[in-house]
Amino acid sequence: MRTIRRTFALCLLIAPIALVAQTDGGLDPASLLKPLGDSWPTYSGDYTGRRYSPLKQINQATVKNLGLAWVSRGFEQGSGADGHGSRSTDRPVLTGRSGGRPFTVAGEGSGDFNRGGPAQIRGSVLMVDGVLYATSPDNAWAVDARDGTVLWQFYWKTRGGTHTGHRGFGMWHNYLFMETHDDYLVKIDARTGKEVWHVELAPFDQQYFSSMAPIIIRDHVIVGTGNDIDAPGFLQSFDPETGKRQWIFYTVPMNADDPGVDTWPSLEAARHGGAQPWVPGAYDPETNLYIFGTGNPTPAYTVAGRGTGSGLFTCSLIAVNPDTGKMAWYYQTSPRDMHDFDSAQTPILIDGKINGQPRKLVSTAARNGYFFTLDRLTGEYVASGKYSPAANFASGMDKEGRPILNPDKVATIPGAIVSSSATNWQPQAYSPDTGLFYTPESNGLTIRYLIDADPRGSMWLGGIQGGGGVSTGGSITAIDPITAKIAWRHEMPNAGDTGLLATAGRLLFAGDGAGNFVAFDPANGTPLWHSRLGYVSNAAETYTIDGKQYVLVAGGDALFAFALQ
Repeated sequence: MRTIRRTFALCLLIAPIALVAQTDGGLDPASLLKPLGDSWPTYSGDYTGRRYSPLKQINQATVKNLGLAWVSRGFEQGSGADGHGSRSTDRPVLTGRSGGRPFTVAGEGSGDFNRGGPAQIRGSVLMVDGVLYATSPDNAWAVDARDGTVLWQFYWKTRGGTHTGHRGFGMWHNYLFMETHDDYLVKIDARTGKEVWHVELAPFDQQYFSSMAPIIIRDHVIVGTGNDIDAPGFLQSFDPETGKRQWIFYTVPMNADDPGVDTWPSLEAARHGGAQPWVPGAYDPETNLYIFGTGNPTPAYTVAGRGTGSGLFTCSLIAVNPDTGKMAWYYQTSPRDMHDFDSAQTPILIDGKINGQPRKLVSTAARNGYFFTLDRLTGEYVASGKYSPAANFASGMDKEGRPILNPDKVATIPGAIVSSSATNWQPQAYSPDTGLFYTPESNGLTIRYLIDADPRGSMWLGGIQGGGGVSTGGSITAIDPITAKIAWRHEMPNAGDTGLLATAGRLLFAGDGAGNFVAFDPANGTPLWHSRLGYVSNAAETYTIDGKQYVLVAGGDALFAFALQ
């Protein structure tokens, strides 16, 4: 951990800027500062990243009566020949009707690169004023939260790009903000599904791709991008009214006097160092800090071109001031990463006591199999420990609680047996009722063969070959964030495929990786209820309409809403 002292001191002296006045209804940005209630207005429900709802109509006593209230199935992704003008030589922003509902076509592409077919809903679904807002790559829908009726569909004609899972919307008043995989930020009218404007996020010809759910902080639309080639990562903020960029923060050194440049063999290596911000972060209004994680360095698996330094600010938690984009502090969870161990998971803000004293904390279970708790004001190390029993890449931990890379576990020509990712982007959760942090866990071992020692052939994610992969088991794992010790582990073979939801009804919802949607006791991991869906593709959420609590979860091209029967 290092504190960027001058910037952080300035950050603490600046009072939170006045909230944007509500001018057109919808979601007032001021409401995001309040505890989560009946809606689900942002990626994690609220700014804390906890994915914890205070709703408790569905609880341990009543969950046995939980049944399917409605299912909306058959979300189809738009295609290039859908009869709605998407083959036009101009760049149309057209509206028609598809299946009796408004259908908007936009985008800079020809439509030739869109996949069509069944959707894959894998990100968060917003719920505001009785309407659900769901996304999949190049597509979005508004859905009636009471009965699953689709209200409109938005279809983006992509130029191409790497189509990973889409993480969802951000919302500001009556407008939705969506990243596209061909690197645009799109503003959509939530009432009609029509595009308002779009602006470029990153150079498409440099093979960036963008899928993060934007986070709205007052009058800032915070967005990140992705990339697995040798390009710098960056976080950006845009004006929600005009689309004008307000600031850009590079996650690797870009100038000779930037912090961290001495951890790279050269400035040129740093500028090609990666550290992409893949997933939304958490926001602390008390300190006015937005805390997010970064991805792997490039090259990812080989020492070629990397030197002997730690490669800042890859595989790190970083705190920035959302008004200026200036860094306040950082903490690197995988110094000198050689295994693609992103630290891009959404961190979780926790209030706890350390040695009897109240502390403002932030915690994350990282992809490398280690858990970390920091002081969220300063980034100071508080606790860490290994939660994955398979994690074998480290020879120990340093004085700041970070794993020390074991050189014998780096890819070699004869092969090195090393642990694989223990978790990924799927959302983690925290319950203030139990004081426990929950993460999906998936353990395994693989052999990493070095197949090209020349740095020209081993850039990006290349230069290695994997083999002999074997799973060593998965689980839903509960961790005490104060001590970093495991409280309980419920074993499931494919638990890492889904995210988590905790509620005040003393329930923890998750998919089991085998097609079941399960409610657990968050105190001990005992299963209390399940429903066979066939496929669970995102982390559940919960909301209330007309006095009835619903639990919503996606299964590929379907939304399932459960309520008490």
